[in-house]
Amino acid sequence: MLAPIFRHITANENVFVERLIEYLRQPSISAQDIGIREVAALLETMLGDMGMDVQVIETDGHPMVVGSLPFKPGLPTMLFYGHYDVQPPEPLEAWTSPPFEPTIRDGRVYARGAGDNKGQHFAQILAIESWLKVHGDLPCNVKILLEGEEEVGSPHIEAFVEANRELLKADLVVTADGPLDASGKPVIMFGTRGAVRFDLVAREASRDLHSGNFGGIAPNAAWTLVQLLATMKSPDGTITIDGIYDDIIPPGERERAAADALPVDLDALKREIGIRELDAPRDRPLFDRIMFQPTLTINGIVGGYTGKGIKTVIPCEAQAKCDMRLVDGMAPEKVLSLVEDHVRRHAPGVAVVRQGGGKHPSKTDMDHPFAEALIRAVTLGHEQPPLLYPMIGASGPDSAFTRILGIPAFFVPYANADERNHAPDENIGLEFFHKGIRTGAAIIAQIAASAR
Repeated sequence: MLAPIFRHITANENVFVERLIEYLRQPSISAQDIGIREVAALLETMLGDMGMDVQVIETDGHPMVVGSLPFKPGLPTMLFYGHYDVQPPEPLEAWTSPPFEPTIRDGRVYARGAGDNKGQHFAQILAIESWLKVHGDLPCNVKILLEGEEEVGSPHIEAFVEANRELLKADLVVTADGPLDASGKPVIMFGTRGAVRFDLVAREASRDLHSGNFGGIAPNAAWTLVQLLATMKSPDGTITIDGIYDDIIPPGERERAAADALPVDLDALKREIGIRELDAPRDRPLFDRIMFQPTLTINGIVGGYTGKGIKTVIPCEAQAKCDMRLVDGMAPEKVLSLVEDHVRRHAPGVAVVRQGGGKHPSKTDMDHPFAEALIRAVTLGHEQPPLLYPMIGASGPDSAFTRILGIPAFFVPYANADERNHAPDENIGLEFFHKGIRTGAAIIAQIAASAR
């Protein structure tokens, strides 16, 4: 049944690219509330034209778009997840071509959302459409959930999934997002790290003060802040917040072996991102850093005068924005409480401002029965077997599905490794876009076959 679908996809490659370009023209910037409802309405029409029952469901933020085909008892149900919101395009001057005027150069479509995530979930939609065009039906049940807030941290996804358990009921969820391996090989990812975000705000005097008249008298908010931060992570890379490592579940033998088998070119990585050395500890394996270790990151620090020239002041306020990536066993609420306890002990005058409740890490067993079906599907779509990632360093909404719905969750990316997601000149290679459509079609076939 798959061969004629692959022929249909090949015959319609140019048409599919034209439709992708039209989709990418529509801004949908969640952080700036630009174009969100227009694109939700566009998706409602797009999915409806395929014969799906479509609902645009309001949340306390941006709406969710849910589509489903008529349910067939006795067949497995797959939920495809994606997000229709995109990152802000700034700085606009850094783009070679305007971010919402999709342009093809050297076999790639350049536009905001090309890789993250419009191009990838549109490939999923075209895979479903291709099945319906060729065979008139699907061999399994398929649902689609497209979120409008992923790029602002998915603040309402867990509440939405909790409130719509029956609507989203499925046997597994597959997300097409993120990049392929740097080698160009396809990948299947079995988990995501969790995340928490918080601000640290130090306030001292009622106003900025003259550094000569009040130096040595008034506490300096910037020093208060940096000295606090220095108590939270040691030079050897250890997070020194009491209890932070207590609940971590170490990787199993299968996960460790899979991580150790992944190709690594450290010199190429250093050149690509412009670093001389890896962060401490220097001898930690690359994929241990990404998959099995938590992080504490200072995203930015502000305080006092940072303009041109000199202004000799003692700042009365300083602020740091931070995030932490969480690994298996860690819970956002407990981690945030540990951070607050640490700050109270070391700098009681500093305020911890939580930025949302955070995301749990998510993990699916690498030996899950659906894993073999996905490996076969990706091999068919890309004509080579995938690399298997036990975990990825980024955070996603997967925990809403694994924790609340109790179903396995898999990432199957379609975009090239250098998609430049979140950056100027974001792109997706046309070769990878077409392979993504093929892979999506093969996933449907193989999940259906796995139930027979």
